[in-house]
Amino acid sequence: MTNTHEEAALPLTLTPPVVVAVGAIDFQLRVLEKLGRLEAKMDMIVGNGQPGRMTLAEDRVVALEKSDLRRTIYDRLITAAITFAISGIITWHDHIRIR
Repeated sequence: MTNTHEEAALPLTLTPPVVVAVGAIDFQLRVLEKLGRLEAKMDMIVGNGQPGRMTLAEDRVVALEKSDLRRTIYDRLITAAITFAISGIITWHDHIRIR
């Protein structure tokens, strides 16, 4: 890589400008503030020694799954009973004289 006249003319400084340092501090403060808010939200979701929203949601899902399983069994039993009744009526319609 060759040096051009423009590169040689630029003065080399070892300390960055003060404006950049102030900007970096503001950036660090904003990042720390956002991390604090993120930590508070995570504690609220997961729960900080108390059941959090996720734990409560998981409990509700388990209860709904049990209810859904029970309802599915009842639906199958009712469907089987209706099917059995219709099959019986079709089979016996001549004997019972249902038209």
